[in-house]
Amino acid sequence: MSTVQQPRWRPAVRYTLLIVLGLLFVSPLIFMVVTSFKTRAEAGGIPPAWIPDPFTTQAYESILNASGTPVLRWFGNSLVAALANAAIVVVTAALAAYALARMQFRGRNLVFGAIIATLFVPPVILIIPNYLIVGELGWLNTLAAVVVPTAASAFGVFFLRQFFLSIPGELEEAARLDGANAWQIFAKIVLPLAKPALATLALLALLTNWNDFLWPVYVLFSPEMQTLPAGLSTLQSANAVRYDLLMAGAVIASVPVLILFVFLQRFIIEGVSRSGVKG
Repeated sequence: MSTVQQPRWRPAVRYTLLIVLGLLFVSPLIFMVVTSFKTRAEAGGIPPAWIPDPFTTQAYESILNASGTPVLRWFGNSLVAALANAAIVVVTAALAAYALARMQFRGRNLVFGAIIATLFVPPVILIIPNYLIVGELGWLNTLAAVVVPTAASAFGVFFLRQFFLSIPGELEEAARLDGANAWQIFAKIVLPLAKPALATLALLALLTNWNDFLWPVYVLFSPEMQTLPAGLSTLQSANAVRYDLLMAGAVIASVPVLILFVFLQRFIIEGVSRSGVKG
């Protein structure tokens, strides 16, 4: 059989389109980094310049050394809160998802439907109830206020349940015949196989908490307790915006996210591709 050869120009067009799309997606990040090395006047200049003239680290020195903007403290607060929240989300979602995927009990589908229904509730509606609860617990102006309220993730339960359903049940049956109980099957068989989904959920939960702005503004009052997004908002006033400082802060906030994505990219792709195999 003769194979039909593709025209030689098709690969060139394909790669050209991919390069153009890649540049379109990366250009905002590049401009953010470039602006962070501009002077205050050049950062707000019109039209904007892509090459700083002069190249300066004044913006980084200003936000890192100023007493009123403890960026490193904000960075640490965000890191602790995001890691703690991601860990709790993964633990609670994994336990609930496994029970809904593998265990048989009355009302299982009703419970799962109720959890999914909460996804349709706008988070802004829960601000006042959550604020009152956090206040009664004495957690206002503490990192617990930005960790615990979002620790139960309906999306995480749905996401992991779909992944658990894709794991062959024969593996669990074989372990049960060997004398393993439900907890041993969950901890030693299911969880190791679910590493891609767990890593994906952990990263998504971490990013959600890391980028959260509205809730920390309500529950964190003192400057030293602010998280990074809420703290960076104080760099702009009603009459002026320091674009150089904002871009420098945004670069600092983006570094952990980019590092995590580079190391977890393989798990993310595998977790997303397998989580929708079974319904």
